[in-house]
Amino acid sequence: MNIRKNQLKENLRKGKKQYGIWNGLVDSYAAEICAGAGFDWICIDGEHAPFELCTILHNMQAIQSHEVSAMVRIPSVDTALIKQLLDMGAQTILVPMIESADQAALVASAMVYPPEGMRGVGTALARAAQWSRVKDYYVAANEQMCCIGQIESVKGVDALDEILKVEGLDVCFIGPADLAATMGYLGQSGHPEVVSLVKDCIAKIRKAGKVAGFLTASKKLIAEYSEAGALMIGVGLDTLMLAEATRNLAENYKKEL
Repeated sequence: MNIRKNQLKENLRKGKKQYGIWNGLVDSYAAEICAGAGFDWICIDGEHAPFELCTILHNMQAIQSHEVSAMVRIPSVDTALIKQLLDMGAQTILVPMIESADQAALVASAMVYPPEGMRGVGTALARAAQWSRVKDYYVAANEQMCCIGQIESVKGVDALDEILKVEGLDVCFIGPADLAATMGYLGQSGHPEVVSLVKDCIAKIRKAGKVAGFLTASKKLIAEYSEAGALMIGVGLDTLMLAEATRNLAENYKKEL
């Protein structure tokens, strides 16, 4: 049995734009609906949505039953949680609020086995290794891991040059909403100063040889940030789409709304 290939990481390395969607509905049916839509990746949001380990696993299994990459966003820098998720079968981890090179280096180290990193060894219990059925899992695993740090504060932007020097950090993912808040523009992620800063960050990330990513539901900003050179492109959230679709349907019949 061979290791699962991380198609997202491979395509990003080739310079291919990869479009994805956020999965915040804690139900494997919802995850499978998203996975079958045709996106390149689905992000299971373990930061803001009420996921637990088992529900992350169920959604990840549903997503991985399709030809789409499953990414997991965790709540914070947590090396023990990263270890569990990798053993569960996650290959792409997004860590929010990276604000220093030391944080980025710790996350990158947690993603890979020694001597390059500090990932714990436990394949007998790991779905990722198919419970030791995957041939040479230890040898092949490191190359399939995709480490993503989220830059979403002024402090993170100030440290970006040093963060980008971290070996093993594959993607810097910009979070415009939180970045706007730390700039004094809470709820205004489309403010011109925020947009300008995001574009500056994308340029720096590209110059450093890393991949830039972002999430926004704004078609205008999707076009602008894509043109600026971002390759990992989050274009929507399942929760918002369901909320908007159901509200619009209700308004068709209840004019008082």
